[in-house]
Amino acid sequence: MQLKPVSLDVIAEAREEAQAVLAALMARLAPGEHVVRLGVDMEGLERPLSATVAFTVEGDGGADDLVGAEAKYLDNFVFLLTCGLAQTLCSGVLYLRSQEAGRVTVRAWHLCWGALQECPAGEAAELLGEREPGVYLDAFGLHADDDGDVEEDEGEAVYPPVAYTVL
Repeated sequence: MQLKPVSLDVIAEAREEAQAVLAALMARLAPGEHVVRLGVDMEGLERPLSATVAFTVEGDGGADDLVGAEAKYLDNFVFLLTCGLAQTLCSGVLYLRSQEAGRVTVRAWHLCWGALQECPAGEAAELLGEREPGVYLDAFGLHADDDGDVEEDEGEAVYPPVAYTVL
């Protein structure tokens, strides 16, 4: 497999964005059990690379909730997401499966051209099919704006600068 060369600045920026994406995702988790899976496909691979991290959130849904996850899985997840964000020719899917109050929900995001794009519930159901049974919900925004805040409005998404790089 031959990856396109990427500068150290692009890698550093992609790693910061991957960490911000994960932080934005974790901030939206309600008390319960959650699993986040990421699959990234690159040219020359026989099958996509994947990373999985499980989160347990304990609390009452407030700012003091405890979020637990194993560090090695978090590191692997951030590394693979960094690669996907830095290598603009990668594609993939990130999805969140949550079990809260006895109900299983699923949200998904496309990874394309160095950015994650939210999937509406119907698109996520088509994308994941019967592989992930549950109630499909619209995904929320995960990318940070220039100030490091996650975009809350439903307007045009602000992607990392690498997403606008012309090849």
